[in-house]
Amino acid sequence: MPDGDTRHGCTNGVDTIWLDDRLLYEERRCALQHELIHLERGDVGRQSAHVEAEIRAETARRLIGWNDLVYAMSWGCSMQEVAIELAVTVDVLEDRLDGLRPAVRAMLCRAKDQLA
Repeated sequence: MPDGDTRHGCTNGVDTIWLDDRLLYEERRCALQHELIHLERGDVGRQSAHVEAEIRAETARRLIGWNDLVYAMSWGCSMQEVAIELAVTVDVLEDRLDGLRPAVRAMLCRAKDQLA
């Protein structure tokens, strides 16, 4: 990443991804998936907030499968603990949960409460 750039990663939209070399494993994994989706779409330059929201949601879906999410949520005591189990950042975990329909999210929370 260029000096002074605060992004975790970026792409030229064609064939190259740059990642901040200071990222932790989970951050690198999430940033790489995010940038791979930009490459698939051919996105060049900065994208609108709407496009970034779509990319974040797709990143979360690809990195966190449903069964893994249910398992980790069933025993995790905090978002941080669940994120660590899933090898993602808390932001990506939150994006995954935000992408669930309200009824599905409520079902997931009820199941967690019943196991506690």
